[in-house]
Amino acid sequence: MARKRTAEFAGSVAFGAWAAFTVLALVVTGRHGVPLGPDRTLLAWSLAHRPDVAVAVARGITATGTGVVPYALVVAAGVAVGRTRRQRLVAALLGAGCLALGQTARSALMELIGRARPPQADWQTSASGWSFPSGHSTTAALTAGLLVLAIRWRAPHGRTPWCVAVACWGLAVGATRVFLGVHWCTDVLGGWLFAVGWLGICVCAAARWVPHTWLADEIPERPVAAP
Repeated sequence: MARKRTAEFAGSVAFGAWAAFTVLALVVTGRHGVPLGPDRTLLAWSLAHRPDVAVAVARGITATGTGVVPYALVVAAGVAVGRTRRQRLVAALLGAGCLALGQTARSALMELIGRARPPQADWQTSASGWSFPSGHSTTAALTAGLLVLAIRWRAPHGRTPWCVAVACWGLAVGATRVFLGVHWCTDVLGGWLFAVGWLGICVCAAARWVPHTWLADEIPERPVAAP
């Protein structure tokens, strides 16, 4: 029953996130990539608030949202979730697969939508490709979601501060993309919505079809005493 409830909840979250993402994508494409009001406002704010220290910190944070770091974190989370060698291997592969397939799907959508980035003169870091949805934001949010799931699974006590810290990291990576001028804020929002939707699909599929013994130790049921 717990797995069924998890699958239903994850499916509902995925549906809501995909619905919101679809609306946002339609707005973006309907305007042919022209930035919305909040896009211009937040970019203008970032241009006016860029001390050297803040830019350096933002570059450091944004670098953790791509490359080997997200995969290393997800694999480490998978190893932490499992109790046996098989469980660790399966959990690590499932997490890395969720992240890799999510990145692939996002790249395909990015090419399909083809939104231009903010003016290159405003950039404070390197960037390539189209703009919507943001790759760093998607990757960091997916990684953060997988880490939160692992923490909630294996840390019965004191897990809230860790979950909050991980979530803040995922959000911070997206925020740096706007601060550094390489994405519009709606690109970042689109990346977050995409990540939530994709993670919901993956969790729903895992809850329905992955054997329970592959991911967690079996807990024998206690016999019920006769009245």
